[in-house]
Amino acid sequence: MEFDGTPLVFRSDALARGFTDHELRTARRSRRLLAVRPGAYVRGEDLAQLDSVGQHRLAVLATAKASPGAVVSHVSAAVLHGITVWNVPLRRVHTTLDRPCGGKITTRRHVHVAQLPAEDIVVIDEIAVTAPARTVIDLARTVPFESAVVAGDHALATGLVTHDELREELARCRGRRGSAQATRAMTFMDGRSESVGESRSRVLIHRAGLPAPEPQRVLFDAGVPIGRVDFWFERERAVGEFDGHGKYTEHLRPGQTTEQAVIEEKLREDDIRSAGYGVARWGWKELSAPDEVVRRLRRAFGCSRGAAPEMVAPLPRSEERRNEKRSGGVR
Repeated sequence: MEFDGTPLVFRSDALARGFTDHELRTARRSRRLLAVRPGAYVRGEDLAQLDSVGQHRLAVLATAKASPGAVVSHVSAAVLHGITVWNVPLRRVHTTLDRPCGGKITTRRHVHVAQLPAEDIVVIDEIAVTAPARTVIDLARTVPFESAVVAGDHALATGLVTHDELREELARCRGRRGSAQATRAMTFMDGRSESVGESRSRVLIHRAGLPAPEPQRVLFDAGVPIGRVDFWFERERAVGEFDGHGKYTEHLRPGQTTEQAVIEEKLREDDIRSAGYGVARWGWKELSAPDEVVRRLRRAFGCSRGAAPEMVAPLPRSEERRNEKRSGGVR
């Protein structure tokens, strides 16, 4: 069955184009079509190419068409906005109805009920969706702290929301379930975090009771920039670095190889250590072993020496920092 590359196949559209229910059933039995929800299907080869977020987006699109009047919300709204989500279940499509009662949870859907003022609704691809600030706060009210921080950091870093907008949204939801939880998460969110790993690292450091680091500091030695670091611990004169895979793959300069990136990173770290600063590094594996990250940081705290560093201010904006990495600027 051919549908001109459309990822979703709706039964009503297929019948209108001359296909029969028998053909649809045959395609489903052979798994050429897979059900996203009753009456909505996706080609098997298309679904296999999508990650969990992409698959959830298809489920959201299918559900929205079948649910007029419902507003896509919570993690489903985050997916449509392109907000990074981490460790948030994607099994159900979340929608919100503007009414006082009647919420429900089914196998495929979680229907919330709450007041939805017009300013909290935007339209994406003809679908009503909660606005970015409302989406972040709804998530922060209903998901664990670490997951909320990851989403909020990304929304702030990409300019989808501002702290002022989040505070205004919090004021509107005061008294609702989870509002205190959302306030705690919002206070901790920081748009200077540039990845899920950096956001999770900040949470780990906070939970371990270590001093709060400053993200994305540029360090100087004798007036010469020696690198921008993920985390700067000023009193301890130490640096923390999260090593995600993207540092050596996604952010390469034109013509730069992964090997060259690794060598340059090693030289940068040598310069930082030579200037008298302790350095701790960790990656995805260590984020699941907090004690190891804490051990490395405490060792770095004890390795620093020398005078306080010279540093630049103000810090560059998130997008400028990403461009700086790609163009070979200070890192």
